[in-house]
Amino acid sequence: MVSERTRRISFEKTIASARQTIMVSEIAKLAIDSFRSSKVRFVLTALGMVIGTASVILVVAISATGRQYILSEIQGIGTNLVELEYAGGGSGAVTNIQSDFLTFDDERSIDEQVPSVAASSVVLEMHENISIGGGVVREVLVLGVEPPYRQVRNLVTLAGRFFDEEDEAAHGKVAVVTEPFARAMFGSPGEAIGRTFQIRGIPFTIIGTFKERVETFGETEIANQTILIPYSVGRYFTGTDNVKEMYFSIRDQNDVEDAAGQIVSVVQTDGRHQPTSVYQTQTMTALITLAGEVVNALTAMLLLVSGVTLAVGGVGIMNIMLATVRARTREIGIRKALGATRREIKLQFLLEAVFVSLFGGLIGAAIGLAIPFSVRFLTSYRVPVSGWSAVIGLLASASVGVIFGTLPANRAAAMDPIDSLRYE
Repeated sequence: MVSERTRRISFEKTIASARQTIMVSEIAKLAIDSFRSSKVRFVLTALGMVIGTASVILVVAISATGRQYILSEIQGIGTNLVELEYAGGGSGAVTNIQSDFLTFDDERSIDEQVPSVAASSVVLEMHENISIGGGVVREVLVLGVEPPYRQVRNLVTLAGRFFDEEDEAAHGKVAVVTEPFARAMFGSPGEAIGRTFQIRGIPFTIIGTFKERVETFGETEIANQTILIPYSVGRYFTGTDNVKEMYFSIRDQNDVEDAAGQIVSVVQTDGRHQPTSVYQTQTMTALITLAGEVVNALTAMLLLVSGVTLAVGGVGIMNIMLATVRARTREIGIRKALGATRREIKLQFLLEAVFVSLFGGLIGAAIGLAIPFSVRFLTSYRVPVSGWSAVIGLLASASVGVIFGTLPANRAAAMDPIDSLRYE
């Protein structure tokens, strides 16, 4: 008796499951047949979802490309760069307010006590009158720096070479000049190599020309026309070890801020400076953070625009589905008369709305991914492509279908079968 009852319950569950499976498959088939009978309406309805989904993917690609470009430009300046400079204080007398500059010994102490420093260079600044020929004398910026300055400041050598440790130790009268200076003096960067000019009557030989890796629009210590000479030579022109600023390259970008704090601490506690002297550091961390915030804000704005596009597409789906419900009123009445439930009617029209939105989402995702891949294939630029953006776009399109398809589906499910059969 128990076994017979168990078999009956199992059989009823099997039948219920089969009916449910058949029901869902039939509803899906009805939805597909509806699309086949009105292909143009189906395609036009899905067009809004195509544009919206493609926009989501392209916005992510564009924002990633913008972030990549901004970071590459900042890296050209040096993301691991720390600049240390004297900010004032140190003496009560106004006339001696700048008497506590940084010194060469400060750099040596920092290199020894801050292990994260990979390379460093002092910067000794002078302004000298240089004869550029034809009786013309021009004031030119002259910087006394150390050989690691090229690495620390990420400079590009255009011709010749940068001076090295041997030049520094031998107090070599050599110079590396900017491209504008080389052109003004000798016509081209290449022609300037091996030529000489004088600083305070002392001849210097040009061994190389350089430029900054990225355009900084004058927001650095390097002017348009600048001469770099070894610090060991430059200090004899000033007669002092005082330097304007120092630059440090940090081994790991994540250690930049900690290293900056340690650098200031070493200078203030080494006993060579007065307690009231103020020294400050500048890094690229704040600039990188600001750039990231700007990119994120632009991405959010563009995603909002894409969301509006998806919403417009959803409204289009809702309007078409409402028109479809009205046009198929007799069909709904016949289905209800044959035993279709409200749930089945609702599911049928809801599935149709989801199919339309997903169809548009799939095409939009294909277009959105094809454009970045085409750029990568046809050009040398590597546009970042995110697979997650396609997944998010498809989920968004399916959600739009559910949200904007609910009203037409509820309206169809709520129709009275008798009134529906009488509808003309």
